[in-house]
Amino acid sequence: MYLSKEKKEEIFKKYGGDTKNTGSTEGQIALFTYRINHLTQHLKSNKKDFGTQKALLDLVGKRRSLLDYYKNKDIVKYRELIKELGIRK
Repeated sequence: MYLSKEKKEEIFKKYGGDTKNTGSTEGQIALFTYRINHLTQHLKSNKKDFGTQKALLDLVGKRRSLLDYYKNKDIVKYRELIKELGIRK
């Protein structure tokens, strides 16, 4: 599996503040970004994998919704997060 329990905990510790804080907006955005990057790499070599393509579009939509929420909540932290994650917007 590409996303081990340790990797998830590492992402939530770095962005969510604690490994148990899986509900934080920052942590979820970071996790979605990691998964989106992985699926993008997969689709580069498997162009006809339409199930993965659908899953990727769903993840991008979910991340977009969280980013919109986070932007309305705290614009300064939003800008820091997208800069740190390398999300262009």
